[in-house]
Amino acid sequence: MRSRLAAAVLALLITTTACAGESRPADAVEPAAVEGLTTPWSVVFAGDTPIISERDTGRIVEIDPAGRAREVGVIPGVVASGESGLLGLALRDGNLYAYSTGQDGNRIQRYPLLGQPGSFRLGPERTILDRLPSASYHDGGRIAFGPDGMLHAAVGDAGNSASAQDLGSLGGKILRMTPDGGVPPDNPFPGSLVLTYGHRNVQGLAWGPDGTLYASEFGQNTWDELNIIRPGANYGWPTVEGIGERPGLTDPVQQWATDVASPSGIAVHGDAVYLANLRGERLREVPLREPGTSTEHFVGEFGRLRDVAVAPDGTLRVLTSNTDGRGDPAPGDDRMLAFPAP
Repeated sequence: MRSRLAAAVLALLITTTACAGESRPADAVEPAAVEGLTTPWSVVFAGDTPIISERDTGRIVEIDPAGRAREVGVIPGVVASGESGLLGLALRDGNLYAYSTGQDGNRIQRYPLLGQPGSFRLGPERTILDRLPSASYHDGGRIAFGPDGMLHAAVGDAGNSASAQDLGSLGGKILRMTPDGGVPPDNPFPGSLVLTYGHRNVQGLAWGPDGTLYASEFGQNTWDELNIIRPGANYGWPTVEGIGERPGLTDPVQQWATDVASPSGIAVHGDAVYLANLRGERLREVPLREPGTSTEHFVGEFGRLRDVAVAPDGTLRVLTSNTDGRGDPAPGDDRMLAFPAP
């Protein structure tokens, strides 16, 4: 079905009346799509304009109203190998923040986003945090501003699982920092950027209407996770994977077998959190009031799904990831899909 996607804007209704746990197939019509992207990883919005990172090319692109991609700039010195490269984006106060892999590790850099839609460009770079653990896998990479105005960053364990339990390492952590990279005075560990620890490879960050932070996380061989993030908590890796019911460790609110999940980017829309799944090739909906339940959408319809975001018009935008070396690209892949709000 992916090969029959049209570039024209078509309606797609995501039915909201099915019971939690049911697998709801896509309607007969296809979503609107932007085509021809290369390993897209993250999408944010400058006003109504989508801004997308491409992992392997290091490019930042903007999407015009006709669905055409235009290069805004290339992040210099990006090392793309396996899961590393140009990863998460965040946008705040006219500045574009980018998490990427360099020669000396992962880093977070800030660029003024100059110009107007159709002519955006990147201003001078400022590195706000560097020398984060990196490898060809487990790089984390998702960044997002919370309702508190602080920048949050997911840092993977980079293959060193023991680092996740070491509060002296930034590997296997969710970090919380000021927009300039400083340590907020109310962080749970004085003088440290660490918000939570015991993570393997967090891939998605999103806040509910009440300020609750949710995070998706890749497991190893058994369980992928959705966690509610509480400052200072230990999420167990590598002692446990998934629900361990161990004293002192925080369990996920829901877990899935890795072959039906690999949850990457997430977004909260209305009363649900949506998870884009790679290996599982589906968009999963988890109601905030019952986070132990879920509903599946579009199973196998569009291949690997890397990110999901809520656009200013209320539609859900989903990035596919079929050109990442692990997918089966169809003509036109990769894509940004647009679905009407449920």
